[in-house]
Amino acid sequence: MTAPGWTALPDLANRAQGGAVVAANDEFFAARENLVLPWPAVARPDFGHKGKEYDGWETRRRREPGEDWAIVRLGTPGVVAGVVVDTAFFLGNYPPQASVQAVAVDGHPSVEELVAADWRPLLPRVDLAGGTANAFDVAPGPRVTHVRLTIHPDGGVARFRVHGTAVPDPRFLDAGPFDLAALENGGRVTAVSNAFYGSPHQLLGRGDAANMGGGWENARRRGEGNDWVDVQLACEGVVTLAELDTSWFLGNAPGAAALTGRTADGAEVDLLPRTPLQPDTRHRFVLGAVPGVVAVRLHVFPDGGMARLRLWGRPTDAGRAQLERAFRGGRAEPDGAA
Repeated sequence: MTAPGWTALPDLANRAQGGAVVAANDEFFAARENLVLPWPAVARPDFGHKGKEYDGWETRRRREPGEDWAIVRLGTPGVVAGVVVDTAFFLGNYPPQASVQAVAVDGHPSVEELVAADWRPLLPRVDLAGGTANAFDVAPGPRVTHVRLTIHPDGGVARFRVHGTAVPDPRFLDAGPFDLAALENGGRVTAVSNAFYGSPHQLLGRGDAANMGGGWENARRRGEGNDWVDVQLACEGVVTLAELDTSWFLGNAPGAAALTGRTADGAEVDLLPRTPLQPDTRHRFVLGAVPGVVAVRLHVFPDGGMARLRLWGRPTDAGRAQLERAFRGGRAEPDGAA
């Protein structure tokens, strides 16, 4: 079965992006925090004091009416396009149904404030299959900061993915130059030449890569040309500083790299000419005067791995207006044009 197109969008709930399960009404058999771990669930053959151990969230058998729930703080608030309720390895104990609710709460609310919040439906009650990555489309809606997974009536879920488009609070971005490419600010990967070993989305993630598997790595190129990845910026902006980080990549770092930008009217501009790179190094380049761009292509020559790409700068007036519209509930333009 072909995966829905929205699964290519970032997982806004991913622990690696700052997502967290802040509360659950029950986690007797398996901890709620497992729901948002970035790696796939694995089978656990062991039995513990409470019974069979599972890599996921599992509640006890319910003996009274009701349902169980877990509240997830999105690491990256945004507009949700689809969710995956993955019941991997839960077979005789998966929930037969689930639903999802959402809310937008400013600041850093307590668990009590979240429980009492005005939740709205995000996904109606749907049937689940056991041992399956159950994927469901979500109708376009406003920006949300938290989601609540409700299972009917009880059972176990291995992973919960919330795919969508990041919508940052522009007030935080007004404080100074920010990373226009970062996932948490609304940047996203739109195309890539090859991603055999590592996802290009990791280029735009939070913090430093923990190892070589935490970045983008393509297969060894045997023909002509070079590999590349396209990044849609958070908004139209002027990039003034680029960071190309090859940390952890030793015998497989690119020999050189270049950056080209695309303006709102489709023109291509050179941001960084082809420049030699060193293995296992955080490279920083101050860029010359360039116009505002809505997208950037990172070229690596001829191939190789990159841990992180940072594109620091400021939004143009049109870009700042775009951020404000998205935050207030309007739809962000797909190409970043105002």
